[in-house]
Amino acid sequence: MKLFEMFDKAIDGYQDTSSDNSAPKWHELRKSKLTLRQLRKLRRMLDVRNFERSNNLKKLRKQYAPVAAEGASAPGL
Repeated sequence: MKLFEMFDKAIDGYQDTSSDNSAPKWHELRKSKLTLRQLRKLRRMLDVRNFERSNNLKKLRKQYAPVAAEGASAPGL
């Protein structure tokens, strides 16, 4: 969990409360098992986050790339 996720309002569509079976019942000691649907959803979310992170890194690399000066010699060489 990220820090901003604790204080900001949850984004719609991130949690499906109808398929959330994590709430324990009285005298229930075992943890709930993840279904294949939940595992696929987690995998898709991870893929989306990785895609967004790679796009963000591309933008940052482009923004902070050193400027190549044409025809100017580097100082000290």
